[in-house]
Amino acid sequence: MITTEHNERRLCASVFGEFSLADLKELEDQVAYRLEFKGKINLLLDLTEMIKYTIDTVVEEIKFGRKHPYAFEKVAVVTDSQWIGSLAWLSSMFSDAEIKVFHDLHAAEEWLAA
Repeated sequence: MITTEHNERRLCASVFGEFSLADLKELEDQVAYRLEFKGKINLLLDLTEMIKYTIDTVVEEIKFGRKHPYAFEKVAVVTDSQWIGSLAWLSSMFSDAEIKVFHDLHAAEEWLAA
């Protein structure tokens, strides 16, 4: 399950439980809408409550990143998982965005606001 909220320059997405293809599609739709009307955005992706994800979700996320390499200025990924941190690093190879992994939500929010 995914929840999203946004303000003028930032899209926040939190994943709870399993991160499914439907969740990724919802996030992609939010990003596409904001890109069309707001331009580049900052993304806060809170994965601290994510329990699992499927390989097809990871593959689709990488495809989306490759399709939209200039969509984001900054991406903050909040997680305690070393594996997810490694995936964030891999995603940075296909994006113009500054991508950083955090263990603390507050630190991620401050970094995006700076």
